[in-house]
Amino acid sequence: MSSDELRPPALTPIVDPRFGDVEDDALATKRRSLLSLAGTLFAEISLPKLIAAWFVMIIGPGIMLGLAPQVALGWAIALRTNLAAPFAGLGALVLLVIVALAGWYGIRPLFRAAESNFWQLNSLAVQPFYAACREALRHFAEKLLPTDTTEAGRARLRAATSVAAGLVLSGLALSAAAAAWRASSWIGELADLASPYQLAKTALANSVVLIGLYLAAVALVWSIADALMPQPRALKGFAVADPTNGKSWRVAHLSDLHGVGEPYGLRIESGRSGPRGNGRIAAVLQRLDALHATTPLDLILLTGDTTDAGRSAEWAAFFDLLGAYPHLAERMLILPGNHDVNVVDRTNPARLDLPMSPAKRLRQLRMLSAMAAIQGPKVHLVDRHADTLGPTLAATLAPRLSGLADFADTGSWREAGRFGQLWPDLFPQVLPPREPDGLGVILADSNAETHFSFTNALGLVSAEQVLAIEKAFAAYPGARWIIALHHHLVEYPMPARALSERIGTALINGSWFVRRLSHAGHRIVAMHGHRHIDWIGECAGLTIVSAPSPVMEATDAAETCFYIHTLVATPDGGLGLGPPERIAVAGAAACATRAA
Repeated sequence: MSSDELRPPALTPIVDPRFGDVEDDALATKRRSLLSLAGTLFAEISLPKLIAAWFVMIIGPGIMLGLAPQVALGWAIALRTNLAAPFAGLGALVLLVIVALAGWYGIRPLFRAAESNFWQLNSLAVQPFYAACREALRHFAEKLLPTDTTEAGRARLRAATSVAAGLVLSGLALSAAAAAWRASSWIGELADLASPYQLAKTALANSVVLIGLYLAAVALVWSIADALMPQPRALKGFAVADPTNGKSWRVAHLSDLHGVGEPYGLRIESGRSGPRGNGRIAAVLQRLDALHATTPLDLILLTGDTTDAGRSAEWAAFFDLLGAYPHLAERMLILPGNHDVNVVDRTNPARLDLPMSPAKRLRQLRMLSAMAAIQGPKVHLVDRHADTLGPTLAATLAPRLSGLADFADTGSWREAGRFGQLWPDLFPQVLPPREPDGLGVILADSNAETHFSFTNALGLVSAEQVLAIEKAFAAYPGARWIIALHHHLVEYPMPARALSERIGTALINGSWFVRRLSHAGHRIVAMHGHRHIDWIGECAGLTIVSAPSPVMEATDAAETCFYIHTLVATPDGGLGLGPPERIAVAGAAACATRAA
């Protein structure tokens, strides 16, 4: 028998699994419309989990917020009554002490809880509504502009739509507060406890009044502040190194690699319209290795979405690729993107995690494990009680390693709660400058605390992080800084392809964040990813760099790119951005084609 007769027949499946099928397009925004995705959401949503999530995230905080003024005013009246009454005996004195102690030990924790719930409602319901209203008005107004409209004309339109959004939202908020006022009650009594349903109803009405009045005021404040601040525009020119100083830093900016855990895996957003497997990431690392060999890099910055869904297999695949280049890993800094920590389900947009579920915390733990491996000994946390940097990330985690490993192994809800308290304290992370006037890097977590696949892309920089960033500035007053985060700080001054790009992916409080940084804007370059858009611009004196994705937005056969930036010390003590170097990543030399 000949060797040809012994050769097994060619395997030719009817459908080539290497190219995927319609299931791989379940959440692909490149192949499905927002309306289609919304239809899938309503068809697949779990009503019991949705009700539970609404109660924990909206109704519960609303009740707590509404109860706070009732309890506080009731306690104040009781205290005043006892103070005004004559001290006829020991009983009156004891009652006064009891009421005072109840206020000291009970009211203060209640107000701390109410304050926390107020800001939770603010980030979930207030800021998103303002941002959505503003961007919707801008999106549709820009479509009506003539094609020859100048940059100044577009800036005036952006300012006007900010004010219009504030007026619209302020009017709606006042209407809601007026409608809820009749059902509200602001002084509580012990007798109210006899009717829990009525008490909860009253507390929710109080909450609507408080949030409505707050939103009516701050919507106007935000809109006027947004209108008065300089609008974003493309960068007019690039900096040249100061010949008297000569300091410059060569930074490779990567973002949105969306690594998958399977050799032929497809990405959530692109589905069959995008690349398969991790060949693109391997090609990027090969290009970086060759460039570093000829002109060394000072820093490799990876601004989020290292993985496609934050799964263990995806992180394992990334480390397998990076492990071949230890000299690149030692220059790398990474931070979390929404795909690393907020994607609940790769195929079901209706899937949600309950806030107390360990699933989200496990995704954050995988992200933390990666950060600790890559930059743990290099970056420091900020001491919230002093104007100095605290210990390194590695030192902070050292006493917790056993507990973190146990959580990864068991996924217990108790450990999930403890980790949920730890995670916010781990940001920002600071790579301090080597000299007083050198370059430092601040890594922020810009992911909103979402638990829903459909809203995974929302961004929010907490006030606590901003205060910590300002402490880092104060600790090194002469330093230059890269502020790195995943989400875009401002919407680009260019038309968007779809409204969903502007209201479903934005940094909700981006304008406020820019204003907080603007006082030191000449010393800062902000670098981000998220939208896969190549853009360099400025806003309120702050230079902003948006990274394209060298993996997404193209098939395996097409060319993609990333950039190497040269940051230079300017004569005024600031940080300038030199002309960028575009690094092309060629498509696959041989790309298999689909059978006819």
